[in-house]
Amino acid sequence: MEKLSAVIITFNEERNIGRCLKSLDWVDEIVVVDSGSSDRTVEICETHGAKVVKSEWLGFGKTKHFAVEQAANNWILSIDADEEVTPQLKQKIQSILKNPDATVAYRIKRQAFYLGRPVKHAGWQKDYPLRLFNRQNGNFNDREVHESVEFNGQVQYIQEPLLHYTYPTISSHIQKMDRYTNLTVGEHAQKATILGSVARAFFKFLKMYFLKGGFLDGRIGFVLCFNSAFGIYLKYIKLWEKRLK
Repeated sequence: MEKLSAVIITFNEERNIGRCLKSLDWVDEIVVVDSGSSDRTVEICETHGAKVVKSEWLGFGKTKHFAVEQAANNWILSIDADEEVTPQLKQKIQSILKNPDATVAYRIKRQAFYLGRPVKHAGWQKDYPLRLFNRQNGNFNDREVHESVEFNGQVQYIQEPLLHYTYPTISSHIQKMDRYTNLTVGEHAQKATILGSVARAFFKFLKMYFLKGGFLDGRIGFVLCFNSAFGIYLKYIKLWEKRLK
């Protein structure tokens, strides 16, 4: 069986990282790149036998790229601190690594949770990030936010789920939207208007709640779609604000 390195980037993830690391106790190596955590994140990682590398924050893409470079093995499982490998996914990955093809990378179905409840609609049910790959044929791009793996080869899909515990509270969602929109604004030079910001948010809500079935998730679905629409408003109103400076 081909050896596997799991790579994680962290910053103050003591609330999540233990669960994530426990689900990785079967991999050959865990590499954690920490960007200045002030809580118990590093201590917890070291307790689980992870190789911890400290680095300044380079942006999501560059930091994940750096993490892949620290791995000892070519086969990489990239995972976030708020994610968890299911037993079914573990078995699937192990079966792949018994006879792997380095020219094939894998997108993994991700089951998201919002406020502790599973989200089965609103477009989140079609979330398949590319997470399992051979680094000889790919790695993360340099994007500040919304990073992805650029891979030279074929891509296949894994249906066994990766659990994603996104936002346990409303506050955590708002805080992350504020952080992400600040990063996104830095990448864009396009103009925005107040009316355009409101319109984009309105159509985002319609798309998620009605066209993608967010209403089928009940009250959780409504709150998710509404807050996601607010995130779009926040992004474009910050672009508008940027023009005033």
